Amino acid sequence: MRVAVRPGVRLLAFTAALLSLGLPVGVAMAQGYPIKPIHIVIPFAPGGAVDIVGRTVGEKLGSQLGETVIVDNRPGANANIGAAAVAKAAPDGYTLLVGANGLATNMTLYRTLPFNTLKDFAPISLIGNAPLVLVTATDSPIKSLKDLLATGRADKSALTYGSAGNGSSGHLAGALLESVGRFEALHVPYKGGAPALVDLIAGRISFMLLNPLEVLPHLQSGRLRALAVSSSQRIALLPDVPTMSEAGLPGFEAGVWWAMLAPAGTPRDVVMKLNAETQKVLADANVRQHLMSLGAIVTPSTPEQLAAFLQAEVSKWSRVIKAANIEVE
Repeated sequence: MRVAVRPGVRLLAFTAALLSLGLPVGVAMAQGYPIKPIHIVIPFAPGGAVDIVGRTVGEKLGSQLGETVIVDNRPGANANIGAAAVAKAAPDGYTLLVGANGLATNMTLYRTLPFNTLKDFAPISLIGNAPLVLVTATDSPIKSLKDLLATGRADKSALTYGSAGNGSSGHLAGALLESVGRFEALHVPYKGGAPALVDLIAGRISFMLLNPLEVLPHLQSGRLRALAVSSSQRIALLPDVPTMSEAGLPGFEAGVWWAMLAPAGTPRDVVMKLNAETQKVLADANVRQHLMSLGAIVTPSTPEQLAAFLQAEVSKWSRVIKAANIEVE
């Protein structure tokens, strides 16, 4: 008669055997990892950029590890619900998070959070980033970044910009643009990016800052005009669109990014195994091509590089948020 042994029991037995040989717990866990499905939490609804990136990486990661990877969408509270679930999960490498900008910005946007981004996660690797694209309606009288700056500086009530909501990447990038560009514009928050885009195309708001995945179809259809990309270099998907610096505003960079993290306390060897496997995923030609088709720049990193990146993002956007008096309840 065959007796099924639960994965957790197998792991305990395997770890005990290795410990009897004098191996540390972290090494024991890493050598036996994984022996059961891995859950990747996406703190956004299905279909968006974070979801697509997370599923792309998760599918390839599962095939490399020879274990099932389950994507678990937990949207809500500007990504805080999903992030909190991972922060509180067992630190064993079986619950991971694909996080984005909110991990850094929410530290300042919210008075209280059920987690601390810099303390409650074990960074694994950056996945990639994409610059935001400054766009107006095709029939807008604003045909360049210089036009926009001149209009905003001449009349404080002339410009409005939309976003997917208070504290979203488009909102914060707009606030940064006001600061660096030395002009004022009225922020109009929407309940999602889609209704904001409708009003932008109709000319009811002046401009938006959007990621390439959101904006490309509307540029191709001729309904929107791209004024500049918020990166230090032009991007392959929009080779004719100048950077902010080329368009007349040096020093302005804003974008979206994605990263893989685990709960704090996850054994170092498990983190390093996941980092190595994520590096392999991002080196795969098919994965890279798919992410690039979304406008993403693939940027794998070490755990230490991701930790430093998160610290820098928290500091950068804290200054912007406080200067603009932005708060989300």
